[in-house]
Amino acid sequence: MFLLRFDLRAPSHGAPAAELYRAALDIAEWSESRGCISTVLCEHHGSADGYLPSPLLMASAMAARTTTLPITIAVVQLPLHDPVQLAEEMCVLDQLSGGRVSYVGGVGYLPQEYEMYGVDFHRRGRIADEKLALLLRAKTGEPFDHDGRHIHVTPAPVTPGGPIVMWGGGSVAAARRAGRHGLGFFGQTDDPAVGQAYEEAARANGHEPGLCLLPSADAVQTLFVADDVDAAWEELGPYLMHDVRAYAEWNAGKEDLGISSISFARDADELRALNASHRIVTVEEAVEMVRSGHPLPLHPLIGGLPPEIAWRYLNTVGEQVMPAVHAGAQAAGA
Repeated sequence: MFLLRFDLRAPSHGAPAAELYRAALDIAEWSESRGCISTVLCEHHGSADGYLPSPLLMASAMAARTTTLPITIAVVQLPLHDPVQLAEEMCVLDQLSGGRVSYVGGVGYLPQEYEMYGVDFHRRGRIADEKLALLLRAKTGEPFDHDGRHIHVTPAPVTPGGPIVMWGGGSVAAARRAGRHGLGFFGQTDDPAVGQAYEEAARANGHEPGLCLLPSADAVQTLFVADDVDAAWEELGPYLMHDVRAYAEWNAGKEDLGISSISFARDADELRALNASHRIVTVEEAVEMVRSGHPLPLHPLIGGLPPEIAWRYLNTVGEQVMPAVHAGAQAAGA
């Protein structure tokens, strides 16, 4: 099976943003009957390449084009949002999607985004705690009083207790925040101290630890499947490297933190040799990955990849990988 991720970067060397947005909706609709288990939408602001700034709006369009596809928004930079308005939008989207949209909150890490929104970057942790507590109450649709004001988010969500909210990050502080609020945790590192901090904080605040994902530093985050891997690296390299360089620039100085989604490769040859965050594999390798329980993490429009190119690689998954997986499963059950 496979996952889809969209951040909709549209650098000048790639496809125009309008084409990428339309293609993302088409791909989501296509994927629903071909083994996609979830699609992930990301959030950043003020990026020169147009990184998706409004994932809830995109999720609404995607939900309207699909019927069963789960959608995860990861991450929502909570300190940059009004928690009551966010809860309202989440509940409307919960109604629209039939409860298919879930969220991973986070504080973000770019000072320029906080400057753009007029929020104190140095207080982002404290702000996140304050807003998270309010969001978790508001999203339930139950009325309550807070700081002398009455809050009642309507319409009520279709999901009991409101849409699922988790927390994400790569630090001990992020893990503790998830634990304190009784949320699942999506880590960006496999540092045991992060997992331990999560469990301890959860239990100290009366919560049983929930889902805690701690990916290894060499875990694949972006995957393409190709009949000719060498030719695919030649074609896709510039788009993969735009993604790599953009995140590396944002995360300069964090080379030793072991964040699984970030590579500091200097060129496509080095990225390929590392065989970690960004990979291109054969059909046979992709089939084996799925059979061993590892969904394929596809990022089909990465770096502004033109949709006509993206579709070729997606069709390889849909027409070769998934039929082989299903055939193998049927043979095993015969």
